[in-house]
Amino acid sequence: MGDLIELKLGGTELSVDDIVALAEGRARLRLSRDVAFVERMEASRKALQTAMDSGAAIYGVTTGFGRACGKRIEAESTLEMTRNMTRFHGCGVGEPLPEIEVRAAMVCRLLSLARGYSGVGLELLQALVDMLNAGVTPLIPSQGSVGASGDLTPLNYLVAVMMGEREAFYQGRRMASAEALEAAELKPYEFQPKEVLAVMNGTSVMTGIAAVACVRAERLLEAASCGAALCVHALAGHAHHFEKGVFEAKPFPGQARVAARLRELLTATGPVEESQEPQWLQDPYSLRCTPQVLGVLADALDWMRPWIECEANSANDNPLFDPESGAVWTAGNFFGGHVAFAMDGLKAALARVADLADRQFALLIDVRFSRGLPADLVPEEAGNLHHGFKAIQILTSSLAVEMAKDCMPAAVFSRSTESHNQDTVSLGTIAARDASRLCLMGARLLATHLLAGAQAAELRGGLEQRPALADCLRRIREHASFMVADRVMDAEIEELAQLLLERRSFLAN
Repeated sequence: MGDLIELKLGGTELSVDDIVALAEGRARLRLSRDVAFVERMEASRKALQTAMDSGAAIYGVTTGFGRACGKRIEAESTLEMTRNMTRFHGCGVGEPLPEIEVRAAMVCRLLSLARGYSGVGLELLQALVDMLNAGVTPLIPSQGSVGASGDLTPLNYLVAVMMGEREAFYQGRRMASAEALEAAELKPYEFQPKEVLAVMNGTSVMTGIAAVACVRAERLLEAASCGAALCVHALAGHAHHFEKGVFEAKPFPGQARVAARLRELLTATGPVEESQEPQWLQDPYSLRCTPQVLGVLADALDWMRPWIECEANSANDNPLFDPESGAVWTAGNFFGGHVAFAMDGLKAALARVADLADRQFALLIDVRFSRGLPADLVPEEAGNLHHGFKAIQILTSSLAVEMAKDCMPAAVFSRSTESHNQDTVSLGTIAARDASRLCLMGARLLATHLLAGAQAAELRGGLEQRPALADCLRRIREHASFMVADRVMDAEIEELAQLLLERRSFLAN
């Protein structure tokens, strides 16, 4: 894992990579004590207190929530009302979100609160930092957010665990949160006015999931590039399709980066086989257009990352308290429209990567197109009783179809809810969860793609002339051997898929 990296919270912004490093446990967070940051946080909390002292109606503090904001609440009843809020939002359902996504959400919530607009104290931020660094991760059900008024129900489970209620994960075990806090030598947090709403009313769950999905998509892009290069070699394809000048003529930056990676992998130190048959003057689109397909994902990530970083580092709760003027702002920064659009786009780009890999796989095992490779990639010494990659192709196709089916945009299904107060909603959390699921399916599909590409490239031979590609194959072979006779492959596929999701350096130096 390497040394932990300490990241400072307060006055600086964190990147998607920072968020995921913290979520994966490769970094720790430290709360800044910079004077300007501390004063800003105190000024925002003072603005809240001044507004409360004036008797003004402050949403969620001296009023009810949502459509019930017409109700006026006495100041002394505020804490009781917010405790009730943690109860009535305790209605999430579905499988728990993965711990890495919950930890990413915790980082995003910290970033938002540290902007100094939320009227909360440094004590709240420190409690969240301590919980994150200690590895206490709330159990958050995956379903229950429409992504406007933020992620109210999912983030409610974070609040509850901070209070010592419900369940959490700690050191690989699921347990009562009070037990987890005690084991980590932490105490339940006592929330002050507006702090429960400040934690709950934001876009941090969708944004945390989106940050993880972006990093995983980048790792899958590398896997797809390596798999494609293996296929080009195995099919005696033409490396000249990826010449630099082609991508200067159509200069999409991500497309050019993919082409450069393919050139690196296919660089030969000696003669390599390239088909000279007239009908193969040009390789099929699924080989020749690899940069044009994978480049869409590469370029999409270039604009998605800044969007996710902007959302993560923004004040996205309601109401906000300006630390400079003392003004109280009631608005809609909790609406996750940008995250929804980015994640809906990521889904489509991932589904196209899956389609490309599935088409390349089909070329490898069909003797009509494989340019001399044996059917189903069964080596000659195996004999006629073995079927090699036949069923794995069916798996690959099934995953590609399911990914295509699940990439329908979520945001277009907005509907009115909560007595027409939330009458248009972002559905950003659903879009992000969809993207997360497509990353997992994509990793499994690309694992099969890499296994088939490695098998075919070894059958073709000559890999010693392409050292970068040979190194890629060596890394695959550390986890799955060449298939001589039929064997059960499910565990190898799953192991490889998890490596693709979790380790960027698995295939790339």
